[in-house]
Amino acid sequence: MPTVGLLYPGHSAEDDYPALEERLATSGHGDVRLPLVHTSVGEDAHRVDALLDLGGHERLVEGARSLTAGNTLDSLMWACTSGSFVFGWEGAHRQVEQLAEATGLPTSSTSIAFVNACRALGLERVAVAASYPQDVAERFVEFLGRGGIEVTSMGSHGIVTAAEVGTLTREQVVALVRGVDRERAQAVLVPDTAMHTLAWVQDLEDAAGMPVLTANQVTVREGLVLAGAPPTLPGLGTLFSPSATAAGGGTR
Repeated sequence: MPTVGLLYPGHSAEDDYPALEERLATSGHGDVRLPLVHTSVGEDAHRVDALLDLGGHERLVEGARSLTAGNTLDSLMWACTSGSFVFGWEGAHRQVEQLAEATGLPTSSTSIAFVNACRALGLERVAVAASYPQDVAERFVEFLGRGGIEVTSMGSHGIVTAAEVGTLTREQVVALVRGVDRERAQAVLVPDTAMHTLAWVQDLEDAAGMPVLTANQVTVREGLVLAGAPPTLPGLGTLFSPSATAAGGGTR
């Protein structure tokens, strides 16, 4: 049974993960564990200075120590998009490398997971439907560019706090995806682990008419890949289909 430990900042959509565990168990695919620890938050704000503080090494190590004290983990994920890409390409990789050194576990983050998920599906051009303010969303676009992924269009919705993002309904998330320009894109990316999505991936793909990659979805996949488990699970969209390339990623 692969066990992917999750470091999750604050409280917003963390219930996406235990709900997924329950759905998998009910459907007979209950061979994945996703234990989660809430990392500390200074200020809940999608603002660069607050996000740099949110993803600070001491906060992550403190959370990792708490998580590993009660669980035997196969991999570790920093389940936060903005708290990783805000450090830039090199900084985000250094962030997980230092965490891996502190824990001895294969480690990655949601931002890196997005790039690896795109590579797994052979995607070169994507649209981004972001909840963030414009300046923060542009940093995600830059991060994807460093990973060789062209962003053909980007919708920014200016939501400042993770708490507010966590209240978005299925209909609002579907509208966010449907509203982004998808003309040249091969897929739609929906960053922000504060947004509930794991129960709605198929709805989002139906609305977009193409693969949709969400923050919580790519986080789970990356953790499974690092744990050496095949990322084929029902109800989680194209990324988890048997046809998806079994590509690796993250920092071991």
